[in-house]
Amino acid sequence: MIIRAYLRASTRDQDANRAREQLKHFAVDHGARVTTYYVENASGASIERVELQRLLSEAGDGDILLVESIDRLSRLPQPMWEALKRQIGQVGLQVVAVDLPVTHSLLKPPAEGIETWLQKAMAQMLIEFMAAFARKDYEDRRERQAQGIAAAKKAGRLQPRQPNLKLYARIIEARKEHSIRKTAELLSCSKGTVERAQAWEREKQQQQGATV
Repeated sequence: MIIRAYLRASTRDQDANRAREQLKHFAVDHGARVTTYYVENASGASIERVELQRLLSEAGDGDILLVESIDRLSRLPQPMWEALKRQIGQVGLQVVAVDLPVTHSLLKPPAEGIETWLQKAMAQMLIEFMAAFARKDYEDRRERQAQGIAAAKKAGRLQPRQPNLKLYARIIEARKEHSIRKTAELLSCSKGTVERAQAWEREKQQQQGATV
């Protein structure tokens, strides 16, 4: 059995690899092992995800698409979710979510009979429900965020985020010899912070050049 684990986080400041060990142990507990990990930082509200599309292109009939939860796979609006489902179905993938026990039976050898059919039907129904719930949660959070920002602006409380200039200076110095990933490891920060520091440095240099 080929198990393809998909791990996703929304932003670069979040660790998409966070659930790797959980998925690894989950597979072992069910007498299997994860064959390949697909890891990316991308919004679940977009279907254009590089690693997800790579997974779909490499998958074959009967493979398992393993996720921590359905919202790691999709926060898509309904038409896009339907398109993703078609892609999943066309390659013959079976979706297993750690937090949906009804899907776990797909890790067992295939069996025939009404009970197996009912389990698959129930699993698909719950996957549909969780995908719809994930999308609603995404939309609700964005609406609350927008309302909070609007209220803060109206009250004059919204202040631009101030960069950590001391950390940025250390990042710029470290980047002279190290990659973005290595710099983030050395300074215990995210890759996104390293990239923001570089953008800040470029902007500062441009401003200095304009005044010369």
